[in-house]
Amino acid sequence: MRRVAITGLGVVSAIGTGTPVFFESLLSSRSGIRFIDIPFPTGTESVLAGAVDFDPDPHFPRARLLTMDRVSQFALVAGREAMAQAGLSDATAWPSRLAPERFGVSMGTGSGGASSTDVAYTALLEQKVARLRPMTVVLAMNNAIAAHVSMEFGLKGPSSTVSNACASSATSIGEAFRQIRHGYADAMLAGGAEALLNRGTIKAWQAMHTLAKPHADGAETSCRPFSLDRTGLVLAEGAAMLVLEEWESAQRRGANILAELSGYASTTDAHHLTQPEPQGQARAMTLALADAELNASDIGYLNAHGTATEVGDVVETNAIKLAFQNAASRLPVSSSKGGHGHAMGAAGAMEFIASVMALRAGQLPPTAFLEHPDPRCDLDYIPLVARDCPGLRVIMSNSFAFGGSNAVLIAKAA
Repeated sequence: MRRVAITGLGVVSAIGTGTPVFFESLLSSRSGIRFIDIPFPTGTESVLAGAVDFDPDPHFPRARLLTMDRVSQFALVAGREAMAQAGLSDATAWPSRLAPERFGVSMGTGSGGASSTDVAYTALLEQKVARLRPMTVVLAMNNAIAAHVSMEFGLKGPSSTVSNACASSATSIGEAFRQIRHGYADAMLAGGAEALLNRGTIKAWQAMHTLAKPHADGAETSCRPFSLDRTGLVLAEGAAMLVLEEWESAQRRGANILAELSGYASTTDAHHLTQPEPQGQARAMTLALADAELNASDIGYLNAHGTATEVGDVVETNAIKLAFQNAASRLPVSSSKGGHGHAMGAAGAMEFIASVMALRAGQLPPTAFLEHPDPRCDLDYIPLVARDCPGLRVIMSNSFAFGGSNAVLIAKAA
């Protein structure tokens, strides 16, 4: 089996576009959560969201935007940053041994072109139009992200789109890792994107009664993972992309190797559509450790799924205890969702990038707004303030989803 290098990172998020801004915002507990106004037939509502401040016009010509949903726009901007950092933006400058036919794409998304779907139903059912936009199908299809990314960079290798709800992009990274490890590809652009802040999606989530209520300290403090006063998750949008390469190939071309992707596991709870189960989550962590040939005590930091839901945070705490046993009490853990919200299909990639950047910087992002921890969430959740962690060598990132889908990624220092 071949080693896998991480050589490029890219992020579009509610707390900034570009990995340096994104990570600095996490370290300083800056929140991108705010009220956005959504027009419904019954009147405009102010909704808490991790919305991205994004103007597509500087990034794309108007003609191209006719075929691109917001989710694909996010993906391409994040992908461009990752490819530029990897030194692979210009395909004509690639080394001859890095063939486009061996460079694949693995994308994750929960809802794909949800904004375009919402626009189409609005036109059909409210405006009573006779026909929809000709590009409606290609705007809305889930694999549009992979298609746009592959065309942007001329990537002709394996292509896949994963839709495992909140575990989508973590699974897409893990499956890309396996493509390279087992020789089906030499490089992969992997990650995910989500743009679901539209009327239909918001109303559907409101009906589940899992969304956070505005906090008295301000809208920006409303997502509070592992906190006693947490009230739910905050929907968010964004994208996160990584360039993965076969280790020796990356070394030969002189790439700046950021970290080694060394372990991955995917499990299913087979328990309940919406209620997580600690045994399935723990099994994913244990299998990822075995895949990386590591012990629980080797992990120096864990980025938790940590959605700030009543049940989810307690279940994940118990799952970590099951997987790490005696090492759990000494393990630094945090959730970054208090800053950027829950980006659903993009969340796993976004949080894995946060973990890789923590690995490189030797600084652990805190769990924002964790002033009063829930006694049932009694691990070291790095409250409020970032922590220096010199000598950090290995990180783990958890992603757990409705339907009982679990994905865990592990990276080592390069």
